[in-house]
Amino acid sequence: MPETKVKKEEDFNEWYNEVVELADLCDKRYPIKGMNVWRPHGWEIMQNIDGIIRGEMRRTNHLEVYFPLLIPESLFQKEAEHIEGFGGEVYWVTHAGENKLEERWLLRPTSETAMYPVFSLWIRSHSDLPLKVFQIVNTFRYETKQTRAFIRVREIHFFEAHTCHRDFEDAERQIAEDKEIATRFFNKLCLPFIFNKRPEWDKFAGAFYTISMDVLMPSGRTLQLGSIHQYRDNFAKPYDIKYEDENGEHKYCHQTTYGMSERVIGAIVGVHGDNKGIVLPPVIAPVQVVIVPIIFKGKEKMVLDACKQVHSALESASVSSYLDEREDTPGRKYYEWELKGVPVRVEVGPRDVEKGTVVLARRDTGEKREVKLEDVVSEVQNLFEDISRNLIETAKRLLESSFFRVKNVDEARGKKGIVEIPWCGREECAVEMENVLDMRTLGEPLDAEECDENCPVCGEKAKTWVRLAKTY
Repeated sequence: MPETKVKKEEDFNEWYNEVVELADLCDKRYPIKGMNVWRPHGWEIMQNIDGIIRGEMRRTNHLEVYFPLLIPESLFQKEAEHIEGFGGEVYWVTHAGENKLEERWLLRPTSETAMYPVFSLWIRSHSDLPLKVFQIVNTFRYETKQTRAFIRVREIHFFEAHTCHRDFEDAERQIAEDKEIATRFFNKLCLPFIFNKRPEWDKFAGAFYTISMDVLMPSGRTLQLGSIHQYRDNFAKPYDIKYEDENGEHKYCHQTTYGMSERVIGAIVGVHGDNKGIVLPPVIAPVQVVIVPIIFKGKEKMVLDACKQVHSALESASVSSYLDEREDTPGRKYYEWELKGVPVRVEVGPRDVEKGTVVLARRDTGEKREVKLEDVVSEVQNLFEDISRNLIETAKRLLESSFFRVKNVDEARGKKGIVEIPWCGREECAVEMENVLDMRTLGEPLDAEECDENCPVCGEKAKTWVRLAKTY
């Protein structure tokens, strides 16, 4: 079968650029850089991913909302640290037709400043808490670095959950629930990841602390897929989000958020794809099974009848399948569906019909096997489980083999992946490590772990380990 012009193992970045277009995920030719057109296949995958996170939200009693895109400047300016964090990335609206607006509006870079004035109206009593809502919207940030489909864009398909709580302890329980949601969600997508507590200087603007979810790409760089933020009452005070407790006392709410973006698709493409195209976990594949008839003259009807029987059986079992009856060669069809990452292909030829069998080909390994026609549904469902298991185990091996704990900067040189180095906790020492290694600080491990080493920069006793990596 034909392969991509650029090999993944030789030039990951160019391979990635090629494969997202060949697989019909997006079109980058829109005249505004970093604002790409979602093609049908890519959008269907994204909708299936959204469906999984919506399921997680329902399971944990979050309700879906949808807030306006435009935010008045006066609301945005209420949280000073937030302005500083996002000010340079904001798109401003200054005119309505020929008329200059009395107050500038901005396109949401995220939704705290849009939601929280309304939260202050919704919340009155302790009985209104916890408030747990989420939305899936587009956000806009003026990305000045080199754009890359799904990974670094200016119009971002974005999921964000926002919660309000009585106190810090209840907000901490929400953080624990968010970590569990993330673990379930990314496991379904076959994406092993690590939690990192971001350093103080690189946490979300306005947060008390930030936890990131980072995945390792085959290039050796990490990609941040999402983040969880503990706000304490940092936003509640400027936006006056208060509740009356059982004793009649008015108190500020404590808040959290959990956000993820379309980078999830970028990670799926990068981690699972190969030189034949993308490889999709069955749970998000728009077409889970493609049925390809192998036609010989005079045998058309018997083959197509068998294909339709397979198609009907799969659809009845809620397996998304497609019968490819186009007038083209089987080989060209194989190539196209492999590019698009369809998990399983069913091949049906005259000999198969005569034997009462079909051939199943799995996209992840390319292995084929013959199964009885009456067993096709159960065999396909078992294959889905095998494919998912193989994808996550392969990705785990990549992560584990690219994770290095070292005692000093010299041992970290030349490492391709994530390095953990003893750290005193001071920003200047972490920045020095970044400069020497040409890496960025991911943060500390979430679980406190004793470090008996010394910081390699200042020589003082290390407080923890710090993780560094090249990043997207």
